[in-house]
This record gives sequence, C-alpha cells and structure tokens, in this order.
Amino acid sequence: MNKPSPSRSTAPDVEDVEIKHLITTDSHAANTSASADASPQANAHSTSSAPPPTSAPAPPRLSLRFLLAHPAHLVALGGGSGLAPWAPGTFGTLWGWAVYVWVLQPWLDVAQIGYVIAASIPLGWWACTVTARNLGIADPGAVVWDEVVAIWLVLWLLMPASGSGQFIAFALFRFFDAAKPQPVRWADQCFKGQGWRGGWGIMWDDLVAAFCTLLVLAVLRQWGWLG
Repeated sequence: MNKPSPSRSTAPDVEDVEIKHLITTDSHAANTSASADASPQANAHSTSSAPPPTSAPAPPRLSLRFLLAHPAHLVALGGGSGLAPWAPGTFGTLWGWAVYVWVLQPWLDVAQIGYVIAASIPLGWWACTVTARNLGIADPGAVVWDEVVAIWLVLWLLMPASGSGQFIAFALFRFFDAAKPQPVRWADQCFKGQGWRGGWGIMWDDLVAAFCTLLVLAVLRQWGWLG
C-alpha cells in the first residue's frame, strides 16, 4: 500500500515574516524623515510668503509746515501762537488780546466786532475739528483758537477799560481756563472725543471760562476795583 505524501504546510515561513517586517519598518522611517525634512521648508516658505505687518502712520509734527498745510490749521493754531514751546494757551490768549487791541478795535465799531466774534465761533468749531483730527489728538494743546475767541468776548463786553483792567481780565481768564474750577470743569467734560463733538468741546469750556471771568469782572467793577 502506497503511503500518501505529506501535504505542504500553508503557514508562512518565519524568515519571510521577519523580512517583510523589516521592509515595512524601513519604509515608515523613510517617510517620517522625508516629512520632517519637508516641514521646515514648508514653514519657511509660508513665513516668507506672509505679508509684513504694517504699522499705523505717525501723526504729523507741529511745525510751520503743518501750520500752513491747511487753512483750518492756521486758524486753530492762532496764526502760529499755538506753536509756542510752552504754555501755548497763554500765548494764544496774548495773541488774541493783541489782535483785539491793535486790529479789531481801531478798525471796527462795537457792533462789527460783535459780528466778528459771532462768526468766529462756528469758524473755530470747524477749524478745531479739522486740526484735532489731522493731529490725531482729541484736544491738542496747540489749538488755541478757543482762547482767542474767549478773550475777544471778554474784552468786547469789558471795554472801555484801562490797561490794568484788561490785564486783570486776561489773568482771570487764564485762571479759569487753566485751573478749571466749576463750572468750567463740568464744561470740559461735556464734549469729549474726535469729530464735530470733540471740536465743539474744545470751544465750549473756554466760552464757559469767559462767562465766569465776566461775572468776576462785573463784581469788581461794581465795587470800584476795576479801572
């Protein structure tokens, strides 16, 4: 009787399994290395292609060039008196005092001066709004048209007055404008910010300071202490 030949085993050879495992491991390592090498290049390319950050333009500097760059600047800066390196509000008030005594009073009568002052308020509103916007500051110290109009109003209602009386009016107005006691402090906080609201705020607190100055001057004149 012939014996049946033994059937061939279907289990994989151990050596074949080990070889396939080594090939798979090497292939995975190669792919990982290639990905790692490509990542810095891709990141570098992405970084280089990104647009550089843009910075906001610097606000313009106060100078003669800025003063003459726009008619509103010339008005708001009080013809250049606001460019004073210190105490521009005081210089602007002095400039307004000089213009009133040497320009307005000799050439215009009382009614005409009143018309000029009335027109200077909306003119100043516009000029202060434009200049503050161009400087990027809500209430620039160099803007002195508010002081100019205020001292004009004080002198218009005070005149006739001696030189000493005018100086007292000047000193009182500077006190109310700089120290800002009530109600000037309240007026200073009423209209804040940029735009037309902020432009009117620049004018408003100085008009209130002029009103307070006139009240004190009226008392001094009533008591005979004002020449």
